Amino acid sequence: MNDETEHQSGEEEQTGFLRRHRWWDLRASFLTGLVVAAPLGITAYLAIVLINFADDMVETMLPAQYNPETYLPFSIPGVGLVIVVVAITLLGALTANLFGHAVVNYMGRLIDRLPVVRTVYGALRQIFETVVSQSERSFQQVGLIQYPRPGLWAIVFVAARTRGEIIVHTKEEMVSVFLPTTPNPTSGFLLFVPRKDIIILDMSVEEGAKLVISGGLVIPEYKGMSKNPCKALPQPKEPPEPTIAPSVEEDPDKDDAAA
Repeated sequence: MNDETEHQSGEEEQTGFLRRHRWWDLRASFLTGLVVAAPLGITAYLAIVLINFADDMVETMLPAQYNPETYLPFSIPGVGLVIVVVAITLLGALTANLFGHAVVNYMGRLIDRLPVVRTVYGALRQIFETVVSQSERSFQQVGLIQYPRPGLWAIVFVAARTRGEIIVHTKEEMVSVFLPTTPNPTSGFLLFVPRKDIIILDMSVEEGAKLVISGGLVIPEYKGMSKNPCKALPQPKEPPEPTIAPSVEEDPDKDDAAA
């Protein structure tokens, strides 16, 4: 009877283990599919929204005789986006010369006379100029510094060599670095660090941004490392076992002899 009970309990444990194993396999497969499908789906959705927005905008502004879809029996998605890109490029080319620059300055002076419009226009222009200038002069290198105390290391993006009044007061070669926060790398701290205290890494700025955004989960591959250096570190020695003095036991024969 006991053997039959033990056999049934063993079969129940094995069945429960198989069910849990299958559940974890399904869960892992679902998460893997989600990681693959979510970025593709979101990217495709945003692309469709952008294309439809550009097409609708161009369709309302462009006369029918200049619209290619007027002469075709079907609609071509993305035509509006192409027209917008070409128009912006031509506008930038015309603005680059002397005549276009004068026209833009004249329009800017007209807008400055409007109370509410000049505030919105000035803020938007400053934002776009900042974004374009940052894209042209973006970070070039990724580094490591000890922050917030010695022994702890943090990822930083190297901006440029420090100049001006700061270098006069520090009296040593300094580097301006940006210390991003996780998981939002657009916020962070501007630090002026001595050049000798920065370790420049081989990873690109994009790889460093992925490392910061993922919280250390997405680690870029390093071709210069053939194996994990942490495995080559010596293992800590185990402490010796404490020696215990032998206990003194009373001998009953000696007690009898003494008596």
